[in-house]
Amino acid sequence: MNFEQARFNMVEQQIRPWDVLDTSILDLLFHVKREDFVGTEKRALAFIDTQLPLENGSTMLEPKVEARFVQDLQVKASDKVLEIGTGSGYLTALLAAVGQHVYSIEIDGQQLERAAANLKTAGIKNITLLQGNGIEGHAAQAPYDVICVGGSVPVVPDALKAQLAIGGRMMVTVGDAPVMIAKVITRVSETAYQESVSFDTNIARLQQLDAIEPSRFNF
Repeated sequence: MNFEQARFNMVEQQIRPWDVLDTSILDLLFHVKREDFVGTEKRALAFIDTQLPLENGSTMLEPKVEARFVQDLQVKASDKVLEIGTGSGYLTALLAAVGQHVYSIEIDGQQLERAAANLKTAGIKNITLLQGNGIEGHAAQAPYDVICVGGSVPVVPDALKAQLAIGGRMMVTVGDAPVMIAKVITRVSETAYQESVSFDTNIARLQQLDAIEPSRFNF
């Protein structure tokens, strides 16, 4: 398989038409090799426009969604980043390429080991990988300039909002299947936040959300 041609097609046919027009982000997608973050048997599928299953039953987001996350967060080279849900490590690598340092939390220890191996192969060093329930964030290193939530949530977790720096941005996908909203929340003061909708999507839930799952009424 010609991976470079497949990568070019991914960028031109999937990602650019999805309003990813920042040339630095597009260039980054050629630099960080997506096929190195999937299992050997899935390398030929690394560039298709779908979510890919990971070994632990979770999923790797579509390339266009990952690219929009990074673009819409407007990550700067001086930014400290918190990622919730390491997954394969690919989105971690993209965030690390544009930010100063990424703290990434993954609830599944075995999946975290696989992501660590992927990131080592890719030569990504400005990261700290942590095992735990990321819905509570990582207060020890707060505040963060950027928080990226890699799975959907029913409501925006207050604990994560509280760990944003003033001027910090959080990308979070909120709602219920089949239609969810990915939005950027910006902290503008100690007590005030602004929200903007990025796009509609449908991505898998983060694990261990009992603490913030709203009660459901049965009729």
